[in-house]
Amino acid sequence: MAEAISPIIRQVTIGNKDIGSVSIDYHLEDVEDCLIYNRHGVSFPFKKLYRDRKSVIIFVRNFLCYSCKEYVEDLSKIPKEALEDAAIRLVVIGQAAHHHIEPFCLLTGYPYEIYVDPERIIYQKLGMKREEKCTDSAQPSPHVKSGVFMGQVKSVWRAMTSPAFDFQGDLHQQGGAIIAGPGSQVHFSHSDMNRLDHMPINWLLQLAGVQQTLDFSDKPTIIHV
Repeated sequence: MAEAISPIIRQVTIGNKDIGSVSIDYHLEDVEDCLIYNRHGVSFPFKKLYRDRKSVIIFVRNFLCYSCKEYVEDLSKIPKEALEDAAIRLVVIGQAAHHHIEPFCLLTGYPYEIYVDPERIIYQKLGMKREEKCTDSAQPSPHVKSGVFMGQVKSVWRAMTSPAFDFQGDLHQQGGAIIAGPGSQVHFSHSDMNRLDHMPINWLLQLAGVQQTLDFSDKPTIIHV
């Protein structure tokens, strides 16, 4: 029987715009039975997201984070046909209670799948970082329009005016992204170092097989490449 080969995980460093690859012993079997929750509080295993087809799964810091809000606002601009043509599924995972999903979708206009991992079990098992690193050298995210000061003011104001006052997750938890499936195959993994270290959406889509480049500066103009 042929020797099993570990998945190839590619970590993107935004600072130098370099995509490298390393082979590591990492398997989705570690998290496949962890439960996630939909907006109604109904749970199901994480593996359901990628078992039948390729999925782009994005883990956000918390729903109050201004940079995550603005990143998800740009995710909402992805045309449905771009995902359908590439036969991929787009999913956002948060770490708040499930009752925060609906208000966050209304706020961002996000129309695709979104779930929560309120105990951060998947975040932890996937090795996503806690605490921000390299903030002094952080490159501006193409998806974050607010400055740090005004962004934090907006986040605090949203917390104070929320019907259920809480911080909607661990404020120190960082996010990331994976491209996985079908089955347990992992095609790509990125772990955020800080709030601005999001994987650029166009890079993520192209790694998943989308043959289009979107312009997120205003409306999503499709540029054929």
